[in-house]
Amino acid sequence: MPIRPLASRRLAVVVLAAVAAVSLSGCAQVVEAFNSMSGSSNNAAATPAPNATPAAGTAEMPFDSQFTYDGSVQMTYEIADGLQIILDFWAVDSKRTREWHPDNPKTFGFAVNVKDTRVDEKAVLKQKRRVFLSNVTISSQTAQTSNQVSSPFQFSADPRTLVPTDTIRSSRGLLINSFQGGLLVPETTINQLPQDTYGITLQFALDIWVEGTADDEKSFAQQTVYPVIPIAIYPRETETDGSTGGSSDGTSSEDTTQGTTGTDGWTSTGGTGGPTTP
Repeated sequence: MPIRPLASRRLAVVVLAAVAAVSLSGCAQVVEAFNSMSGSSNNAAATPAPNATPAAGTAEMPFDSQFTYDGSVQMTYEIADGLQIILDFWAVDSKRTREWHPDNPKTFGFAVNVKDTRVDEKAVLKQKRRVFLSNVTISSQTAQTSNQVSSPFQFSADPRTLVPTDTIRSSRGLLINSFQGGLLVPETTINQLPQDTYGITLQFALDIWVEGTADDEKSFAQQTVYPVIPIAIYPRETETDGSTGGSSDGTSSEDTTQGTTGTDGWTSTGGTGGPTTP
């Protein structure tokens, strides 16, 4: 997909631990639990420096963000040869990301899946390299015209306490490539931001155990991958009719088969407005 000049993202890979997860099955039961945890984490992480302060009165996107431009974004990282972890992130309310202001609720959804390209997608679990998700953390950092910085949004939780009891889990965490699907958090809300905020960066720390050889308990290795989602925030005085800053349904109208790969190995493309099922 051709990426618009203003659409970009920041990505990094670090080690960190905290936890939040919801399974595709039974996810509706725990959405409220996730939202109640927003802002409660004690594990905030350092974030990349924000973009330069925008010129006063600028009508352009104030903070470079592919998510803001397309209304959704998909990020893919190869955690082993032919084994990909996929983060989908999309706008829920408002789906018009130009309407994401400092003072209104900004609701998004996200999902985490894995795909083993060495085998057919319909292969049985014993033929796939298993991936367990043990921790998920989201922390945040604002970009403000006053050059102040705050961390208004963060949460953490234990996935094994939030998913139904019939999901596959172990001491390594929640299995995310089972027949039940991956992790899905359909709605999480960013609330009030400082009034001069023009961007916020969300940081995901995904702590995973990856099986090196299919059906081999001794081949697991641990790693943490760290995708970063920049989001533009618009002051109300620059609000337009919504024709820019995300499509009307939260999905990109462009071809999303091509993407941009950063130096850290993450590939970012326009999303589909919802979770991916590998």
